[in-house]
Amino acid sequence: MWYARRRAMAKFADLSLMDQLAPQTSKYKHLIKFVIILLGLTVLIIGYANPQWGAKREKAKRKSVDVFIALDISESMLATDISPNRLERAKRFAQQLVEELKGERIGTIIFAGNAYLQMPLTTDYAAAQLFLRSANTNMAPTQGTAISEAIDLAEQSFEQTNKQHKALIIISDGENHDDDAIARAGDAYENGLMIFTVGVGTQQGGLIPIEVQGQPNYKRDKDGKTVKTTINEQMLSDLATTGAGAYFNISDGEQIITALQAGISKIEKQEFETRSFTEYASYFQWFIALALLFILSEFFISYRKNKYLRGKDLF
Repeated sequence: MWYARRRAMAKFADLSLMDQLAPQTSKYKHLIKFVIILLGLTVLIIGYANPQWGAKREKAKRKSVDVFIALDISESMLATDISPNRLERAKRFAQQLVEELKGERIGTIIFAGNAYLQMPLTTDYAAAQLFLRSANTNMAPTQGTAISEAIDLAEQSFEQTNKQHKALIIISDGENHDDDAIARAGDAYENGLMIFTVGVGTQQGGLIPIEVQGQPNYKRDKDGKTVKTTINEQMLSDLATTGAGAYFNISDGEQIITALQAGISKIEKQEFETRSFTEYASYFQWFIALALLFILSEFFISYRKNKYLRGKDLF
């Protein structure tokens, strides 16, 4: 800006004659006004960011039930007897369940041939939904449906002092390859764990789509016959009955969420302490006031020399 101004003045007259042509014009006020405007804009930007100080650390006590959602990611969950397939439908349901269970501590488990802790108990519901949304069959190195391992992992992941404030919701097609699941559900219930099951699939069943050398195909047995998978509602119902919970089929829709909320609400809630930072004080108004002061002061500064400082060529 400074050099652009000098070039413009040079077009008007020789710079050595400017003092004679405009003797009252200050040499430095253009730069001073520019710096003031720049400071004003800088302070205005800082004010727009809403700086805050004075956070107060405060303790808050909450009551909740600890709930683990165990999602089946075995290959049979890729069957398309329900749209778009069993796994996608189960994932959508699980995400909606997390949304409706806000207020409880929620953890997620995925299982197939083995069970894996995907997310420990938390009140970070957005993270829980993200983990469930990303679940896929490739996350399980071994295939199968080891429901008993999911129950064992859930029990290990609850706080050891928690004996009566916990629930496990298993979302699966029930194609169990583990004969110990019912017995483990009974043991878990004796330890205070209530088990609910949600069946995914139909009695008519469906084929399991896979890729063979990059081409779409269906899963086959050792004799080369296509494998058809059907929901095992009896096993899922027995599992829920043994765990003192209830069984639902995912096709029942919205009423499942309501029924699960009602069932979980019967469980005695435990009190736990959370810590949060609250009561931040905002100071944006001071920065905006300072920015206005800079801008107004620039407006009232003249380009002419100050008569009281004549000879010093400052103002």
